[in-house]
Amino acid sequence: MKKKILLVLLFVIVKVEAQTSTFAVADSLFAKGRYKLALKELDKSEASFLTNYKKAVIYESIDDYKKAAQFLEKAVTFKDDENAKLRLAKNYRSLKLSQKAIPIYEDILSKDSLNLVLKYQLGKLYIINRKPKEAIKTFEYLVKNDEENANYWYHLGLSYALNGERDPMMNSFLDTHEKDSTHLNAIARLANSYKKLNDKDSTQLFVDKGLALDKNHIDLNKLKINQLYLDKKYAETIPLLLNLDTIDKKDTYSAAMLGRSFFNMDSLEKAKKYFKKVSIKDREDFKAQTYLGHIAMIEKDYRGAMFNYMMATYVGKEKRDEEYFGLGTVFFETNKIPQAIDAFKEAYVENSRNYKALYQLAKLSDDYYKDKKIGYKLYIKYIETFYDKDDVIAAFVKQRIKDIKKDYFLRGETLD
Repeated sequence: MKKKILLVLLFVIVKVEAQTSTFAVADSLFAKGRYKLALKELDKSEASFLTNYKKAVIYESIDDYKKAAQFLEKAVTFKDDENAKLRLAKNYRSLKLSQKAIPIYEDILSKDSLNLVLKYQLGKLYIINRKPKEAIKTFEYLVKNDEENANYWYHLGLSYALNGERDPMMNSFLDTHEKDSTHLNAIARLANSYKKLNDKDSTQLFVDKGLALDKNHIDLNKLKINQLYLDKKYAETIPLLLNLDTIDKKDTYSAAMLGRSFFNMDSLEKAKKYFKKVSIKDREDFKAQTYLGHIAMIEKDYRGAMFNYMMATYVGKEKRDEEYFGLGTVFFETNKIPQAIDAFKEAYVENSRNYKALYQLAKLSDDYYKDKKIGYKLYIKYIETFYDKDDVIAAFVKQRIKDIKKDYFLRGETLD
């Protein structure tokens, strides 16, 4: 009996020593960058926590997070190891599978609730996976434990935003700014929030604060540029837009806004240059073609205007009343009245609030057709819908309604 026990012990010792030797060789090979040979060496040992864990470490080092996660999953079946679990969660996050990391963090925190670092990571995962209630609870706890940590307040604000709670969100971002006046993300969030509230002064305050910290911040630059454009300060947008154009060359926003600003400053050649650039880089931006049509119309290049307006109506997926209206104007200027009528009709169909399109449709129908009832009905529709939009147009339309009714009355016909 004693001999049998001795043999078993010797077998275990030999086996452990063999494994230890294998691990030492594998570690040495991995340290020298021979990871394939290290993996082959590890394959010689029976599956265990350590063999799977070491394989996971190797695959993680070459950014093969999928295989790393697979071996870590196997490793934790052998041993409930916290470090292995945390490593597994990290690999899940690298694989954009953060939802699978959440239960790992929750399990560890159930045993160690004072781990604020892990709780912070879990809170961020709740936000990423759109779990606002869990996120709010987590960051409220963190804020309670460390009120001076600006990042806790910031992520609490993000959690409230995700839950649709505007006032607590704003207060959290303001608290973030109070704790850290250089917290750029909070400043940008506050600027955007005040913009949505149409609070121009507060928006500008935080935009300027943010740009003082980072003059190349894309979103803050766009907020400033948009406000300057709305205020018709086109010349002031140019240096900001030129700077933005060098920062974010893939985005066509700066080129499009440069085109619009130069257009409004009557610098048509410069405007044309940027709108052509946009039309090449972003074929779905049909407004670039629209403005090229406007420029061609100003230059009385009716062929160019027609081409650009037609391209815009073909490419555009949103309301294209401006484009059809431009096309109608081209047809009118080139004395193609039936086509002009059709184009103005399309403009009105695209946007039933475009009073100018309805007026042009009514006026041309009145001028072109012998049957004045066509124009009359359109004039009536205009007065019923847009009587207070334009005093001059309204006065003309009312007079034409009277004249047409009088003409038909003299013929012995009554119009409704």
